[in-house]
Amino acid sequence: MDCVVMGGNVKVLAKAIHSLSRIGDELYVEPQEDGLALRSVNSSRSAYACFLFAPLFFSRYTVHSGHTFRCKMAIKSVQAVFRSLASLEKTVEKCHIELDNQNNRLTFTLHCKHGLMKTHNLSFQDSESLQAVFDKDSYANVFRSHPRLLVDTVMHFPPSLEEVTVSVSDERMWVRNHVEEEGDQSKAMLTELCLASDEFDHFAVQAHNSVTFCLKELRGLLVFAESTGLPMSMYFDEPGSPVVLSVTDSVLEGNFVLATLSDDSNHRKKNNSRGAHTPPPPDDFMNDDIDSYLIAMDTSVAPGPSATGPPTPQLADSICSKQTAAASHRTRLHSEEEEEDKTTDSGRPLNKKFCSLFFGSVLPPSPQMSTQPVSSQQVLASDSEDDIQ
Repeated sequence: MDCVVMGGNVKVLAKAIHSLSRIGDELYVEPQEDGLALRSVNSSRSAYACFLFAPLFFSRYTVHSGHTFRCKMAIKSVQAVFRSLASLEKTVEKCHIELDNQNNRLTFTLHCKHGLMKTHNLSFQDSESLQAVFDKDSYANVFRSHPRLLVDTVMHFPPSLEEVTVSVSDERMWVRNHVEEEGDQSKAMLTELCLASDEFDHFAVQAHNSVTFCLKELRGLLVFAESTGLPMSMYFDEPGSPVVLSVTDSVLEGNFVLATLSDDSNHRKKNNSRGAHTPPPPDDFMNDDIDSYLIAMDTSVAPGPSATGPPTPQLADSICSKQTAAASHRTRLHSEEEEEDKTTDSGRPLNKKFCSLFFGSVLPPSPQMSTQPVSSQQVLASDSEDDIQ
């Protein structure tokens, strides 16, 4: 891999990395034919983010054919390369990113004014491809606006607030802070903002639902969208299915996929009082614990001579019966339980019914792998052997 970023695009790249740092502690780097992919996922697998920079974003972009390179590294070490965002645009003329095969280092070289060069040789670990499967076109509710509208909205919430709830009707969107227990509402300060449909560039509602998700990740993407001036889109369906936040340009695309609370009866009652249609009750498995949810995730492996070898991670198929999936995933379930105990975010209470996305590392498709169409609610359920170990 060998690529060069020029001028103002250096600051855009730095902003993207800082936004990813709000998701997880590791940065996954994967050069592809269609551009450079930077990804991150949080420890509880409930939030995933990806930025894809097209070859036109770079003044030079070279990927060696026949050699697949994927790695992960501590995201703080990459942040240190672009430490001062305010001075990057004024002092840095270009950034050269190159893979040093001899020393197993990923080299970032900043070419500054007056001939000054800053070189950072960062260590990395080999990894599989971290991907999430979602179809934005299949979502019932789609909104797009200038980031300033949402920035002005979330500024009314304190920085310590963890979750917000978004509710919609045909002509309105309500954003309010999430109060978990009914008994706490008498003591907690409730903040709710109402946005009219004409404040958005695009406002399409097919299902009157409420979803609750983490505010930290939303703020991270808003900082990036506002600095670049790109409109931001939001896609969501029903409680329990992921929310997708997206920014798109001709040379880059950013997607943040966030888990939502699977059961929020308090907010459904508020929606009903507004005359909204009552959302369908959540499926039984959504109210189970994490173990049951994992058992209900089914993967499909194509039959063939290699069926006796190690199982090949696949894209998650539609959720089917628990009895069929339980036997085939019991071993993987125990491994993921142990990993979850070690990596559970200590800042989040464990009793919340967040429907974890469980993004994992997957191998690229091969002729023996059969993939089937997937919906926006399907996510990857396979973790790489490196992560389990």
